[in-house]
Amino acid sequence: MNSFSRFSFLFSLAALLSPCMAEAQSVTGAGSSFAAPLYESWGVLAQEKGNISVNYQSVGSGAGLNQVVAGTVDFGASDKPAAKTLLSDHQLYQFPTTLGAIVVIVNLPDMPAGALRLDGPTLAAIYDGRISEWNDQRIQAQNPGVSLPDIDVAPIHRADASGTSFVFTSYLSHVSAEWRTRVGAGTSVAWTEGAGARGNDGVAASVRETVGGIGYVEYAYASHNHIPMAQLKTHDGAYVEAVPANFAAAASEADWAHADNHVVDLLDASGRNAWPIMSATYAIVPKAARPEVRRFFEIGLTDGEDVARKLDYITLPASVRKDILKEWPR
Repeated sequence: MNSFSRFSFLFSLAALLSPCMAEAQSVTGAGSSFAAPLYESWGVLAQEKGNISVNYQSVGSGAGLNQVVAGTVDFGASDKPAAKTLLSDHQLYQFPTTLGAIVVIVNLPDMPAGALRLDGPTLAAIYDGRISEWNDQRIQAQNPGVSLPDIDVAPIHRADASGTSFVFTSYLSHVSAEWRTRVGAGTSVAWTEGAGARGNDGVAASVRETVGGIGYVEYAYASHNHIPMAQLKTHDGAYVEAVPANFAAAASEADWAHADNHVVDLLDASGRNAWPIMSATYAIVPKAARPEVRRFFEIGLTDGEDVARKLDYITLPASVRKDILKEWPR
């Protein structure tokens, strides 16, 4: 067999090989730690179903947005939706991938898990220093019959530019005029109290190691690490536990029909059992994204519902997922 014949034979053999034996296409992403477990698990699906290798870096929403704008990753992930002007200026397409809850975690000696009750204004006062002791009367009034410890409050916040911080501080701004005036909302704010930690996992670890600690994280980081979570007061006045049924109650209030670019506001939603700190997390991709990037999200949005639920996310309505793929620029 001459050289040309051997080449032709090998080329034909390669064409007959199973797609799974071909070299995997690579997709890179960076951003939200809130969404990291989802994209990592969708990456496993993408490898199985599309022979796509996904490398996702949990670096925080701000860094993820910067990297997709700079073109160093195939997609960015942010819990704060990007501004329309930024999307337009850099030819980017943005869409939600799932919904999730931000919960308040605490480390209080001898306090039964899930027993502590807090409302939004009290949370704001803790994080701006107006409340510095756990047995403060404003906390005690919401917890009658509970013996609160006489120890300092140790608030933990995100040290990195964070979509989780954006959601949490947006909620505090919504429920507290003092917070809105003194601190405001953002991926990074001028924290007046407490210590910083990087990522949801960093905040969770810091609270777990700090007696009197309090922090805010995505629900999965609290539930999977068995960290006690506070009950929060809803828009309609009830104290509710951080459980999936109450997250779903808030998600059901979303007005998708009138959402501009699929961006919905789920903070302090009406409904007696609606968890008050809910958010979508968003993917940001170039409008001229490579086919394998679209294929990755297509697999996740169509085949990744069960994965999302097992990770304690609230899935998007089927109609919204369908519209996202339909509107993806080609």
